Amino acid sequence: MSDKNESMGDLFPDLGPEAPVISGVAHDRSEALATVRGVPNEPGMAAKVFTELAMAGVNVDMIVQAGASVGTADISFTVPESAVKQVQEILIEKHDVLGYKSFDVDPNVGKVAVVGVGMKTHSGLAAKFFNALSDKGINVLIISTSEIRIAALVPLNQLNDAVKALHTAYGLDADQVEAVVYGGTGR
Repeated sequence: MSDKNESMGDLFPDLGPEAPVISGVAHDRSEALATVRGVPNEPGMAAKVFTELAMAGVNVDMIVQAGASVGTADISFTVPESAVKQVQEILIEKHDVLGYKSFDVDPNVGKVAVVGVGMKTHSGLAAKFFNALSDKGINVLIISTSEIRIAALVPLNQLNDAVKALHTAYGLDADQVEAVVYGGTGR
């Protein structure tokens, strides 16, 4: 029986220091970034925004909330590009309920991610990720992490460069590409 507090590195002890921790780079060019600006910065406002979207069946992926000193917050999140019109309609219809000042939706974004087991037990992986993007002049819009993934939302016109930069940074460049597909959506 395994301890529930074990990390991925604990579950896969055969990963030695020579074993690559990052096993692949993934990307998605079918996302859009929505930002609801000037939401009252009080308990329950994020819940209201995401409840309205959930009731309409909109899947939300990456989420960032930034508070301002004036008592409001901006909430940014990604949705499938196919849901942009629906998100816009919901936000317009629920303006009075949500009490925000404005919103915008940007479909010109893409998500790039590195994946691998044991990330929690290896230092420097995030630094390598962001340095690789920075060295290529790629601006990061949103960051999302887990025990097995570091993901960033970047401008769509820089997505291919971001993928190449991360392949190189983690030593995943190869003359012949071998694809390994695991079950799930990668979200």
